[in-house]
Amino acid sequence: MPTDGRHARRRSPWPIALGAGILAVILVAGIMVYTSLNSGERSEFSGAEVATTVPSEPAPKLDKPPALANWPRWGVTHTQYGADTESEHVQDQARGMFGRVPMVQNQHIMGWGVGNPEPSPGQFNFRDLDRRLTFMASSRGVPVITLCCAPDWMKGGKAGRTDWSKNHTVAPEPEHYDDFAELAVKVAKQYPTVKHYMVWNEFKGFWNATTNKWDAKAYTALYNKVYTALKKVNGDIQVGGPYVPIDSSENPLEPSELTGSWGSVDQRALDAIQYWIDNKQGADFIVVDGASMTTDKGNIPDDFGAQAKFGAITSWLRQKSGDLPVWWAEWYVEPENSGWSEQQRTAVQATALMEFAESGVTTALYWNPQQKDKGGCPGCLWEPKVGDEMPMAGLLSGFTKWFPAGVEVTKVRTSDRRVRAIGQERQVVMVNMSGEAVNATVDGRRVTLRPYEIKWAGRGM
Repeated sequence: MPTDGRHARRRSPWPIALGAGILAVILVAGIMVYTSLNSGERSEFSGAEVATTVPSEPAPKLDKPPALANWPRWGVTHTQYGADTESEHVQDQARGMFGRVPMVQNQHIMGWGVGNPEPSPGQFNFRDLDRRLTFMASSRGVPVITLCCAPDWMKGGKAGRTDWSKNHTVAPEPEHYDDFAELAVKVAKQYPTVKHYMVWNEFKGFWNATTNKWDAKAYTALYNKVYTALKKVNGDIQVGGPYVPIDSSENPLEPSELTGSWGSVDQRALDAIQYWIDNKQGADFIVVDGASMTTDKGNIPDDFGAQAKFGAITSWLRQKSGDLPVWWAEWYVEPENSGWSEQQRTAVQATALMEFAESGVTTALYWNPQQKDKGGCPGCLWEPKVGDEMPMAGLLSGFTKWFPAGVEVTKVRTSDRRVRAIGQERQVVMVNMSGEAVNATVDGRRVTLRPYEIKWAGRGM
């Protein structure tokens, strides 16, 4: 584990270039059209092939957060190279991909594709955020905003300047917590249809090198100011934290209260979460992120079995928080230099999504790994510069359609333990967790699955 307590994996936070411009009009984003979830329509999903048409009706205005039964549960976080910066062709392809089954779409207020929202005190620039939120609305997204990161002048830097090398490693100074809360208020007023906010990202800048622990007290002080400020803007706004990265290891240095065949959770992360739970001003949901891989051994006991970590942590969070809705802001399943094929990668992701669904996760946001140039983009949702849909997009669409938050997940029997399956009243999804073809009985039917194949099948029809 790195000495600053952060994951070794890192994502690119740098923004696209800023420029002059007039702020865009207030955006209408969000969607409550999920009638297809209960229409009885039979739909088959297999890899990237998704037999679902893009609804033609316009997205209605979202005045209040969707009811839990209609909440899409699954979604994506936009990153540096989003579709909104691609060609019109790629944008159209991406809109169709995101919009055919509307899902949650998340964007940070600074970095990961957008510039500094307040370069100097009281001087705001929402041009990039406007562009991203406009794309979300055009692709029928339910919008979420992550309140991270902070302008330099709140972190000891100079007003009017942005040092992107420190954007994702430095937290606001305590004397600027109120300023950050005021920025959150400005964002909420700029985008009144956005009703869900996550506060900060991965405890960035809140690692105490002296104690070798997370500074949960400092983070919670910031969180409480933001929570209180946003609730004054609109009581319907939903706010969550603490967005702690949860690492695990096979051979922990200290005992942990949460262990399994997948390893032992770093107790320091659990302690930070517990402090936030005990001292928060309030919360509408609890947010974490993490990887199935241990910091010292990779995926244990194997790539598929390691995904049980997500279910175990979710159950712990629900129990400790008094059953607050659980959000996974990010999750990762693939060790570095794995050599996985796209089929194997998507199959492992399918088992992670099954863990989320079975354990009662309310929201899980896929960190879009989109790259700048075409050619070799593992786990991407579309091929950069081309727009062709990739298998992970079909998987997310399938789970968004058939396993929204609140749907009852039922047990599905399989005759071969290499096949894992879950179901709901009208649909079953199964995955072959081996690199060999498998013939098995799933939910009372004989099926043949290709290596790492994901198959959807209607139930009781």
